[in-house]
Amino acid sequence: MIIEMLDVADIPALEHDEAMGLAAVEYDRLLELVDRLTADDWARETDCPGWDVRDMVSHLLGFMKANADHAEAARQVAVAAREAQEQGILRLDAQTALHVREHAGLGPSEAAAAVHEWVPRALAGRTATPADVRGSTFSTGLPGEADWTYGYLIDVVFTRDLWMHRVDICRATGRPMQLTSEHDGRIVADVVADWGRRHGQPFTLRLDGPAGGSFVAGQGGPDIRLDAVEFCRMLSGRGSGDGLLATRVPF
Repeated sequence: MIIEMLDVADIPALEHDEAMGLAAVEYDRLLELVDRLTADDWARETDCPGWDVRDMVSHLLGFMKANADHAEAARQVAVAAREAQEQGILRLDAQTALHVREHAGLGPSEAAAAVHEWVPRALAGRTATPADVRGSTFSTGLPGEADWTYGYLIDVVFTRDLWMHRVDICRATGRPMQLTSEHDGRIVADVVADWGRRHGQPFTLRLDGPAGGSFVAGQGGPDIRLDAVEFCRMLSGRGSGDGLLATRVPF
């Protein structure tokens, strides 16, 4: 059997319209998952230390509100910057903690209802972001990260965050994750391209599962084979890898 290898250089970058289509599907899949959660599921511990499923949904809800409203996004960043300086932590960690803290009073049904309310607003806010804003840059405050464009954050990272937390919730609750090559495979391929740019080394990569594929960059590099979801979990810091797999990618 001949397996077609895709050169990483040929993976197209995510343009805004395609990215928003992926975001719409990812939001829909998150809603379907949240609606299936039982009362016990909300209290199950996730792979993110200190967070149960309800905390994770609270975090996602916080970013949805920021995506929907520029003033709310600015408020969250200002509070997080102040608390990060006071506590000696990363601004992102302070912001995600803020999300959890500010939604701590929501019960499961209230949290699910809030997600349904804010998903369309978040998608609309991200979709409406003008091209000049998407092209501007900012400092993430993350160690080792160069400045990002807002387009990278809005079009790529926010959807990856949703996707990875959907992985987390499925793992915590034992529910199968809905995966398709058209949707999840495109997200994973974009992760592969990002990963390849970051380490800049040759490799052959075979990713198994519905979201997988076979990729190559240059000649003479290591031959790596993993499940596609586990590959992404590893790059996100949810697992440890050696060699090229030690290169982290934002989620």
